[in-house]
Amino acid sequence: MNDRSGPVVGIIPAAGRGVRLGETLPKAFVELDGRTMLDRAVHTMIDSGTVDRVVIVVPPELAGTPADELVGTGPAGRVTVVAGGAERADSVRAGLDAAGDARFVLVHDAARALTPPDLCARVTWALRDGKDAVIPVLPVADTIKSIDTDGQVTGTPDRATLRAVQTPQGFDVALLRRANGDAGDATDDAGLVERLGEPVHTVAGDPLAFKITTPLDLVLARALLASGTAARESAEREQER
Repeated sequence: MNDRSGPVVGIIPAAGRGVRLGETLPKAFVELDGRTMLDRAVHTMIDSGTVDRVVIVVPPELAGTPADELVGTGPAGRVTVVAGGAERADSVRAGLDAAGDARFVLVHDAARALTPPDLCARVTWALRDGKDAVIPVLPVADTIKSIDTDGQVTGTPDRATLRAVQTPQGFDVALLRRANGDAGDATDDAGLVERLGEPVHTVAGDPLAFKITTPLDLVLARALLASGTAARESAEREQER
């Protein structure tokens, strides 16, 4: 087995506008209980105890913003802020360019703001254990239909073989750089690795790592924080580790 030591760097693409969320701010800067989604995502990575540094990829007009203005004074010394591009793949490339001597990278959506730190740890441990591409997944609860361009149902995939994919997604840094060289319109980093014919492994995801994309998602996230549910479930998982 090749050497699995070396730094782990988190990359958070946060340059998107988040039109579907219905907010005036870029999505990553929308607040949940007094903290932005970006701030929560950074702390998730740092608090996992397995991520050495974090690269935040922001809209170009915010690239000169000091890290402590974006994520607080605690982890700011371990955070780099760089400018993103027009597409998500451009932002991931910018993050990879700033990852320095990273051995592994974890790419995480700021919109998955309630992700527990132990999910980051699970992905990192799988990388250290010999996997080069790792994604967290959950079983699919709904029945899924495939359709054609006219909206006609063409099939019903076996739900037992389907999984919903979350982040952070973890990679050997050289593999992701190779995969990201011709990203096209891809929205999923693991999909780029699959295009190369390389294996992608899974670890158990977490219901709290849902993506805050619509106004309803935002209501759910704020309700979970107000009720203390997110904090309680995260603490229980920490005790189980």
